[in-house]
Amino acid sequence: MKNLTYLTCFFLLFTISAKAQYTEVINSNRPGNSVSAFSVGKNVIQGEAGFLFEKREHDLLRTSSNLKSGEFAVRYGFLFEQLEIIWNGTFTNQNITDNSTSPAYKYSRTDFTQNTVGLKFLVFDPFKNPETNKPNLYSWRANNRPQWSDLIPAVALYAGMNMNFGDNPYYPTESTVSPKVMLATQNHISWNWVLVSNLIYDKFTEDDPMFSYIITLTHTLKNPKYSIFAEHQGFKSDAYGDGLFRLGGATLINKDLQLDFSIGLNTKDTPSRFLAGMGISYRLDYHEDEFKKVDNVSKQEKKALRKQKKRQRKNNSFKGLDN
Repeated sequence: MKNLTYLTCFFLLFTISAKAQYTEVINSNRPGNSVSAFSVGKNVIQGEAGFLFEKREHDLLRTSSNLKSGEFAVRYGFLFEQLEIIWNGTFTNQNITDNSTSPAYKYSRTDFTQNTVGLKFLVFDPFKNPETNKPNLYSWRANNRPQWSDLIPAVALYAGMNMNFGDNPYYPTESTVSPKVMLATQNHISWNWVLVSNLIYDKFTEDDPMFSYIITLTHTLKNPKYSIFAEHQGFKSDAYGDGLFRLGGATLINKDLQLDFSIGLNTKDTPSRFLAGMGISYRLDYHEDEFKKVDNVSKQEKKALRKQKKRQRKNNSFKGLDN
């Protein structure tokens, strides 16, 4: 019975993967910060939102702050199954205490710390050809052991722009619009393990561009409604460098609704950071499967038919000479 359950889950994953983009259950980028290689699917509108609390302590500057942020993402698949447009942002209120003065000086700032619109397109899908990804109907072991093909990731490219309107206290010297590009990969290591990686080059037309990466490992539990994840994110620019680690989980309420939570911390004290968040993802599913002509004739049968037609043409030509 256990093997039958695992095999059923494998068939479900295979069915989802063969469609390349659209999945029967919601495909959310939350609760991690990485972006999956696959889109939500054509004619699917998806919203992802959350609340994030962060505590910072800067030992060198002797400052402390509390940040309360509202995160959102709106994703829409259009034109092609591989394409989606994404608008995502974070609106933050930060209360800062400067302990280097006596008495301590307190102040706050509020605005967007992220406000980006972009397009993501899947350029390579290792599951595109279902013939090369058929499950073994006779061996659970063959279906679940590591395969060399699991090392081949799906690959997507993202291009977008950061929007910095008004007098933003977080980015007072930056341009109104700046570019952002990303390479996103996704490996299905097994039916219940997925590895997502992002390489991001952000605001590279500004004086202080940011390079970052994100690696997220997600594990689906025995009850497939529940999943957990571990994530590492690194930042590097002239003004700031850091590494963040996050842990969390998600649960499916139904096929279109997901709830999530996460916690995180960094590896330094300039500043030290502790984060905790929770969120929700919901989709409006207007996707319709595209019908494709099915060719049930094998290559060997096609070859035999071509030979037969060639013989028929040759025989007809001899009959013409006899007449």
